[in-house]
Amino acid sequence: MQCSWKAVILLALASIAIQYTAIRTLTSKPFQLCPLPSPQNCGLGGQETEPPFERGTAGGGGCDDYPYFSINATRKTHILVLATTRSGSSFVGQLLNQHQEVFYLFEPLYHVQTTLIPRLSHSRNAADRRVMLGASRDLLRSLYGCDLYFLESYIKPTPANHTTDKLFRRGASRALCQQPVCDAFGPADVNVEEGDCVKKCATLNMTLATEACREKRHVAIKIVRVPEIGDLRALVEDPRLNIKVIQLVRDPRGILSSRIETFRDTYRLWRIWRATGRRPYNLDLSQLTVVCQDFLSSVSTGLSHPYWLKGKYMLVRYEDLAKNPLLKTKEIYDYLGLPMDKNVEDWIHANTRGSNEPSAKHKFGTVRDSAANAESWRLKLSFDMVEYTQTVCQKVLHQLGYKAVKSVEELKNMSLSLVQDKTFVPFL
Repeated sequence: MQCSWKAVILLALASIAIQYTAIRTLTSKPFQLCPLPSPQNCGLGGQETEPPFERGTAGGGGCDDYPYFSINATRKTHILVLATTRSGSSFVGQLLNQHQEVFYLFEPLYHVQTTLIPRLSHSRNAADRRVMLGASRDLLRSLYGCDLYFLESYIKPTPANHTTDKLFRRGASRALCQQPVCDAFGPADVNVEEGDCVKKCATLNMTLATEACREKRHVAIKIVRVPEIGDLRALVEDPRLNIKVIQLVRDPRGILSSRIETFRDTYRLWRIWRATGRRPYNLDLSQLTVVCQDFLSSVSTGLSHPYWLKGKYMLVRYEDLAKNPLLKTKEIYDYLGLPMDKNVEDWIHANTRGSNEPSAKHKFGTVRDSAANAESWRLKLSFDMVEYTQTVCQKVLHQLGYKAVKSVEELKNMSLSLVQDKTFVPFL
């Protein structure tokens, strides 16, 4: 009996000693978040063989044990364009896509939505929303780590041997239309049309796409299926990521007008209202009110400057970008901490003018006279539709600096802009 008590006491003392040693070890150095290894983060060129986000530090202490893990200008930037449909997000996405060191993906969450919530574009059901947001965050986290295999779970039919021809808008990404992913175009083919890419590049090899992603210094993703910036907080705060959010907004009246023209079946009753002057009794008003509610909530969060968005948030009005595309794009790149290369500048000059090219009329096209397009909704919506929009979206219109009109004459007078001069400074 005496021996057993002695053994218990010795074990207790040993346990205390072990815990004390562990605490001293953990607290002897300040806690450090080391950038996670990737070819871009560790300066080893192509020698990095481990998958991103998986190397541990069990054999050593802090960042000093891996001198090439220091945070510096070469750390991968994870750019997130947060927008809603018909707000100019394709245009902003292309401003990033044209950069030679950016790997760009066009709305990969399309696959999550069509798999989890088929035929439902903006579910307001709480359970659906939680499922969609959880899956979206997991997918974005994987894609920023260049794990494109994770996307295969949501592509239908499931890719065979990591190849597919079903990736949504594959041709909108330059990196997926170039070597090593596609041999149809060489380095001299700078501006490959989306349709040509889809036709000539055949099926997409996800292994090669993953390689292409890892070769780029930065990753940019455009999304229109996450309602508010608050829904992304867990992603923004993830220490493995270097997230920079660009929240794109547009006058809700312009968004409504563009959706009526683009999604003709979905917005059929709105077109009837515009044509007849009478609002159909069964009109789905949530198609407008949800946009304004989400904008108001998201922008209010972003502009309140919560600590978790410090250095990670920039609000951009589409109208400001359309009016002065070169200057505004430079501001965006300054916020991202990236140089704006010549490809971006050339693309802006070629795509912000009036055009009769077929791509200018495509519903997702980016070739257009951007300045004239920004307020063209004023010639397309009836005054009573505008008046109703101003009523239900009053708060967000005021917050974002969009003027209300009080008469048909004021609405149609294009010499007077409805966009107030208002500066939104990045939260640095």
